[in-house]
Amino acid sequence: MGLLGRLLLTIDAAGLAVGAVVADCLNETHMFNPRWRPHAKFHNAQTVALAIILAALTLYYSWRPARTPELRREFVFASAVAGSIYWVAGLLAILAPGTMGVDPEFGGAGVPAG
Repeated sequence: MGLLGRLLLTIDAAGLAVGAVVADCLNETHMFNPRWRPHAKFHNAQTVALAIILAALTLYYSWRPARTPELRREFVFASAVAGSIYWVAGLLAILAPGTMGVDPEFGGAGVPAG
């Protein structure tokens, strides 16, 4: 994998780790929302932890030296998979009944999807 690929995967990892913390922990829509029940906050924290772990794996496999071209290809694949899992799960989450990307009180649609 060339430098450009590593840099793009590093940006992806930063988006995973920093973006999840900022979007899901440091604002009134999630962890600091007084209407959220403790179990919902548990799952929010679980999701943020998953994003950070996947970011670490993405960085590890992006920058790990490989002794052979075959091993390098495996590292590229592992890095791309680790860096994609969180985003794919986020896109699929809207398919669950009663979900929305943003609650109505924060500018989302008035009727839940599903």
